[in-house]
Amino acid sequence: MNVHRLMSVGSTILLTATLAFSQSGIGPIASSVPNAQKRLGAPATVIAPGYTLKTVITGHAALENPSGAITNFGFLSDGTLTEPDENAYLVFDSNPGGPEADFDYGRHFVFQGHENSGNLAYITRVNLDVTDPAHRVTLLTPPDPVTGLTNFNSIDGSTYDPATNTLFFTQEAGSNGGVIQVTPTWPPKVTTLYAIIGRGGFEGIHTDDWGNLLIIEDSGGITVNVDPDNPTSPKVAKQPNSFVYRFLPKYPSDVSAGGKLQALRVWIEGEPVVFHADDPVGDVFSSAQLALHTPGTSYQADWVTVHETDVDGIASFDANAGAKAAGATPFKRPENAQFLPGSSFLTFFFDPTGDTDAGAGTPSLAARGSWGSIFRVDLNEDRNTGKISIFVLGDDDHASFDNLTFANDHTLLAAEDRGDTYGRFPPMFQLPPAALLRWDVTASP
Repeated sequence: MNVHRLMSVGSTILLTATLAFSQSGIGPIASSVPNAQKRLGAPATVIAPGYTLKTVITGHAALENPSGAITNFGFLSDGTLTEPDENAYLVFDSNPGGPEADFDYGRHFVFQGHENSGNLAYITRVNLDVTDPAHRVTLLTPPDPVTGLTNFNSIDGSTYDPATNTLFFTQEAGSNGGVIQVTPTWPPKVTTLYAIIGRGGFEGIHTDDWGNLLIIEDSGGITVNVDPDNPTSPKVAKQPNSFVYRFLPKYPSDVSAGGKLQALRVWIEGEPVVFHADDPVGDVFSSAQLALHTPGTSYQADWVTVHETDVDGIASFDANAGAKAAGATPFKRPENAQFLPGSSFLTFFFDPTGDTDAGAGTPSLAARGSWGSIFRVDLNEDRNTGKISIFVLGDDDHASFDNLTFANDHTLLAAEDRGDTYGRFPPMFQLPPAALLRWDVTASP
């Protein structure tokens, strides 16, 4: 996701008194706001009928265990915004503990990664059952007492893994990124998985029922002219440079024991769609990218191994470079992914955000995903092969997709991250119920 955006530092939860939540999605969305906000001033937030916003925490909330420059939920001590992004809501059966040994921290929590840089990104836990501000927010990753740094940057995605009973957080920091593992109980054990999963600008991360991890990379590519025949045209079209990964642990209960990192590979006309370091213009304007983004099409897909600890050893490695060397298929900065409820983890959607620049909205580039896109992947029973199809091709009204979630088993919600439109009600895309599990499902916004 793009960290250069306007936002309010704090967290809110959208509530409705009658909504029943289940594992099939967040619940039906039956109403909407009457009109879009005008681009004028700073109008108040408008909430759809039947919903309310409840403030959970504000950026100025003090941490119960501040350390060094990390003193507040949404700000460093020098006023730097720490811009929390995604979060994980967990309910425990017992008190997980905290800095104060005899204090009951409750059972309901929001774990939050903070997306600041400077080797000072951090992870917090909001104790939702606690009303005492002295214990409302707990810091889980204090900086090193010698350097004053956490050595984390741009923490973004998060998920809970029941197989390991740990949380995973991603860092969207290019070759300095990677996955962090944190235990949920106090004191937290914090470890990095750079030698297991590699370094990369990872964002979305999700687990399946086999203990595998689906990991989405958001790493910007080289920019080229939007008109390849005009060197004075805007240079804002990005070479596809990011990959969709999965990690197969040797032991689902212990990711640190190693396993295989693989990346998605797409085949078009008998050839894999791959990255060409020596031809960024060719990649941007390739016929393969046009075919891949053509609505109504589908193509064979499989997974190619990027790194295997039993073969390559346990040492930090560049996942992006490995995916390119392995012949995986690059995309334009995928942000997140979600498994389709009820699909037994055989179907997932992911959303390349595109070029995030209106200058790249020419017809030729738009047809290749410059406004953003949402893809659907349907895996076979062995989960090693399957098909990929374009589900939504973005346009100037539906663009720069970021976070995804399902309202139910046939309604996908996609948030947009594009400046003035940040925070508006996300587009809703309908999947025909009768064709939920077919690989060739397409829909229009």
